[in-house]
Amino acid sequence: MRDRDKLVVVSFSTVLALVLLIGVLLGQEKGSPEPYRPLGVLSEVLARIQSDYVEDPNFTKVSQGALHGLLESLDPYSSYLTPDEYKDYQRRSKGEATVGAVVSKRAGFVSIVATLPGSPAQKAGLQAGDIIESIDGRTTREMSLAEVTSRLEGTPGSAVKLAVVRERAGEPKPFDLRREVVPAPDVTGRIIAPGIGYLRAEALPKGESQKIAARIRELRRSGATKFILDLRDNASGEMDEGIATANLFLRRGLIGYLQGQQYPRQSFMADAGKTLAEEPVAVLVNHSTGGAAELVAAAMLDNHRGDVIGERTFGIGSVQKVIPLDDGSALLLSVAKYYSPSGKQIQEGGVTPNVAVEEQREPAPLSEPGQPPAPPKPREDAPLKRAIELLSQPEALPKAA
Repeated sequence: MRDRDKLVVVSFSTVLALVLLIGVLLGQEKGSPEPYRPLGVLSEVLARIQSDYVEDPNFTKVSQGALHGLLESLDPYSSYLTPDEYKDYQRRSKGEATVGAVVSKRAGFVSIVATLPGSPAQKAGLQAGDIIESIDGRTTREMSLAEVTSRLEGTPGSAVKLAVVRERAGEPKPFDLRREVVPAPDVTGRIIAPGIGYLRAEALPKGESQKIAARIRELRRSGATKFILDLRDNASGEMDEGIATANLFLRRGLIGYLQGQQYPRQSFMADAGKTLAEEPVAVLVNHSTGGAAELVAAAMLDNHRGDVIGERTFGIGSVQKVIPLDDGSALLLSVAKYYSPSGKQIQEGGVTPNVAVEEQREPAPLSEPGQPPAPPKPREDAPLKRAIELLSQPEALPKAA
């Protein structure tokens, strides 16, 4: 083995040892009688690569790939960023424009969780479940989720090329999108049945809970004595807004809490002074409900405030910390997770409704380049219909505790 290669192997082993040590400190190896045994295996693997691989290996590429995989094995939101990726991440994260797609990475694939109303992604016909195969010609399987997200953001008007695969489709379809400043979607509201007010929030950015409160007051003046809060396809927003939204309907009790191995528990309690709606309420969710909206659904469900109707939510709920490293690279490490009042990790399994109702779905084919997306086919909204049925029953749902 040449001296240069020996130095690379030693450096690589040292870096991996440090990262594994972080895992130990965070409890990844907690309870294991021999937490350092994997280091011996790693050293053996490196030696085998050097001695037996078909050609002289590029250890820089090997080490970066190993670190990417190591961090992603923790959870989808932990990432290793090379020096170049970290610089790009810092630069792009300051951009004001986006394609408007909330994404996640599971089993190596980057999929769309939801699209923002009026965003370039939605206008192009992209939807939840679509897989982004590549960005600007580079496969997303080689990117961390942090890099994917940063590459979808940038300066207003800048272009980005995506290759997208849809369920039951064959080859990826190309999409040329231009990033835009996507305004926060408004909260819509209307009387949907006698005495029942319907509220739809498609995101929970800063200030959205106050918009929901304003709509509640309007619907109440129009005769609403019960409410439906539709949080389907809502996967973008601030966790604080989810807490504030839940508090509008909860007079007392635990809304949720945040906790990590080195992160002291932070509980979020309902404040009676911020409660607005004590009328019966039902909450609608689906697979594209994530993050702040899941906090709302979990709080309503665990406090027995009202029925949660629909499908199990996606499961987004953690806090990341950026840890710069000496060589200019960085770790984006999950340091705490959000929990429901009953102690369930939201990120692990989402929120399971107590009234399960599947949505009717028939994925339309992706539009051809340059062609407008096909309009969705009319379908019965079974979850909404079920919510109206439940709220129409006399005293079917509890008021605020």
